[in-house]
Amino acid sequence: MKTLKFKVINKDRVGLLLDISGVLTSKIINVVNLEVIPGIMYFEVESDYPIDRYTLFKELKSIKGVEKCLEIDLLPSKETNLRLQAVLDAISEGVLAINAQAEITIVNPVAEKILKMDKEELINQKINNILTDDIPMLACLRNGRSYNHQEILLNKSGKQYHYLTSGRPITDKDSNVTGVVATLKDMTEVRQLVYSVTNPNIITFEDIIGDSKELKAVIQLGQKVAAGNSTILLRGESGTGKELFARAIHQASARRNKPFVPVNCAALPDSLLESELFGYTEGAFTGAQKKGKQGLFEFASEGTIFLDEIGEVSPYLQAKLLRVLQEGKVRRIGSQEEISVDVRVIAATNKNLEMMVGKNEYRQDLYYRLNVFPIFLPSLRERKEDIGLLTRYFLDKMNVRFDKKVELITKDAMKKLYEHDWPGNVRELENVIERAVNLVSGNQLTPDLIIIDGEIKVPAEKSFLAGSLAEIVDEVEKQVIKEALNNKGSIRKAARALGVSHTTIMNKIKKHGLTGGKFFYQW
Repeated sequence: MKTLKFKVINKDRVGLLLDISGVLTSKIINVVNLEVIPGIMYFEVESDYPIDRYTLFKELKSIKGVEKCLEIDLLPSKETNLRLQAVLDAISEGVLAINAQAEITIVNPVAEKILKMDKEELINQKINNILTDDIPMLACLRNGRSYNHQEILLNKSGKQYHYLTSGRPITDKDSNVTGVVATLKDMTEVRQLVYSVTNPNIITFEDIIGDSKELKAVIQLGQKVAAGNSTILLRGESGTGKELFARAIHQASARRNKPFVPVNCAALPDSLLESELFGYTEGAFTGAQKKGKQGLFEFASEGTIFLDEIGEVSPYLQAKLLRVLQEGKVRRIGSQEEISVDVRVIAATNKNLEMMVGKNEYRQDLYYRLNVFPIFLPSLRERKEDIGLLTRYFLDKMNVRFDKKVELITKDAMKKLYEHDWPGNVRELENVIERAVNLVSGNQLTPDLIIIDGEIKVPAEKSFLAGSLAEIVDEVEKQVIKEALNNKGSIRKAARALGVSHTTIMNKIKKHGLTGGKFFYQW
């Protein structure tokens, strides 16, 4: 079968198409497709015999009203369809379109991948046979209302799929709904997109400061267990860097490109913690978002969730956490449907869970689920040889933050650091260095600038056992400003160190009666 595509540029007149058809019929040429716009006709023709283009075009141009005949590669509709398909193929979201009978008319490669079906299997199929009867596309087809970012949960072949969809009605010139076009995005990719936008600083084991054998042994253990998927329980005092260690484990694991979601279980009341961890459905409780909300376990799917202060969780939530660890499923508040999640759990606590289990204050079954790989982080007093490296690291960090150039730490200052027991661990050391860099006026830290937490005392007459809260705050504020002024030697430098304006310091000086010092006249 021989084919030819051409266009006829013409002046419109009655009977023109009939005359053109007569020429084609006389040559035993059949019209397969015809498209007409004012001044141009597009033909796709075929014949069992060779088509003599020159002779055909010559005869067509002899017809009254025909100005030109030109061969073309594609008819306009075909060219438009190819361009549309190229756009659909380039879109990162799945695209589906249905007609008024709810039959699939358009599907792009991403939608094929999401639905795990080929285009040939999808086209002309009823959308509810592929998905479900309650999908937003069918509601949109009935009511003509657009929708945005609605979730779909599907169970197919024993597996659960989770999508986010938005849709728009297709209407004719009389505003009748003739179909719906919708986008689909796998919820895993949505979570990954959110995580990439809000991605925190990447922490690796190389970022953990210290050369002590105690720390190196813990790092080696962390690197080994990072390769698996088992639950990890980080044990250690407050301030030993449990979250830092958890981030390093995540980054060393196969889940490194998926979300790392930290949750402080002690920072939220039970009801709020439950809704944050497990999510909720629309109308689950007063104040709930209109469309519900996915929980952090869902958001962390395929990644890692870090449950800090796990020892503070109530017995009620302990039972729900046990369900996630045992079955890998969560149920949103207000829902009867369970959602499968693939999450690695890293928990942390500074409490004695064994003692709590013995006192029936903590579920024994949850304890054993969490305690698969216990890792004990050493306190700073157990690895004092790391104080020098940590001090140097924090000093460089504070120099950048406060635009300082502190290069030296005197031997006496370092001696003072080494002699302290650091009950607050690495976090306390960082606070001490930040405090010193704020107060320093030269390029070195001296012992008087190393102010240990226990050395900051509230005057006896304003102790926490006497006086109102306002009086105590005023007295502490007075002492801090006085110390800053004495160390800095001027109001402007003291204000800069304390992060306030010089006007604020002036007002505080007047408020606390500090006008007699030499610093009052120095700017």
